[in-house]
Amino acid sequence: MRRGLKGGGAAVGRIIAIANQKGGVGKTTTAVNLAVALAQSGQRVLLVDLDPQGNATSGLTPEPVKSGTIYDSLVGRTPLAQIIRESRPSLYLAPSGADLVGAEIELATVEGRERRLKAEIQGEVCKYNYVLIDTPPSLGLLTLNALVAADAVLVPMQCEYYALEGLSSLLATIRRVNAVLNPQLELMGVVLTMFDPRNRLSHEISLEVNKHFPERVFQSVIPRNVRISESPSHGLAVIEYDPKSVGAEAYRLLALELLERADSPQATARPTGEDASGEVTNGGRPRRGIWNLRSIFARSAERARRSG
Repeated sequence: MRRGLKGGGAAVGRIIAIANQKGGVGKTTTAVNLAVALAQSGQRVLLVDLDPQGNATSGLTPEPVKSGTIYDSLVGRTPLAQIIRESRPSLYLAPSGADLVGAEIELATVEGRERRLKAEIQGEVCKYNYVLIDTPPSLGLLTLNALVAADAVLVPMQCEYYALEGLSSLLATIRRVNAVLNPQLELMGVVLTMFDPRNRLSHEISLEVNKHFPERVFQSVIPRNVRISESPSHGLAVIEYDPKSVGAEAYRLLALELLERADSPQATARPTGEDASGEVTNGGRPRRGIWNLRSIFARSAERARRSG
């Protein structure tokens, strides 16, 4: 991790790729809301939208971006500094556009094609505490560029069995990149998304993932929440659209845990207000609708005890 005087000793230039080869798992939603939550907590954040769909860009900017996109930096060699724009206080965006669709084809024959993003981002990374890269739902050249440029990978994973299969492929890719192209790359953690407490499958998946990656699963769990789905249509993160919603609170807790992990990678963060049993509380009262792995496991054990 890069460190410096900026931010009072806080992480400087920490590059995190947010990746999952499966679409519809909350990857871009996590990138946008995590970026906003970190910025609101006082961090200086750059969000790089490397997905040709451009959903992270539209999630932060109501008007379409027609020029000055990440494509111009990767293919046209426009300096990254010239396309970065301030989206919110302390939050900056390197936007995507429709032209990014052809980037993988155009870069296919270019020497050092997998290092283009790293080359562009090196001159800017020291200006930010965190650089988040939203990747496409694939393991193609754009995602490879993100993994080569990043220090760590955060994997949003939907609570479904098919998502487990996709996770194994992504982890194999991370290992190959780590061995050949980026020895510093590490798995920061897996974030469970779209958790439905009424669905038994969600509980089973959370138990299964924690069994295989006990040190790498974030305790913060992102629930299914209609406010999370509504916010992008307004060009807002859910934290801005409905700050008091369950979804907004979940992403704030995730940002807090990420900051703790980035400061001490071996730490397992406990969300603010969580008691010894793992229940998130508000002034000593359970906060309804907020879920984390400790509370999930505690409730699953209680159900098993009662049924037994």
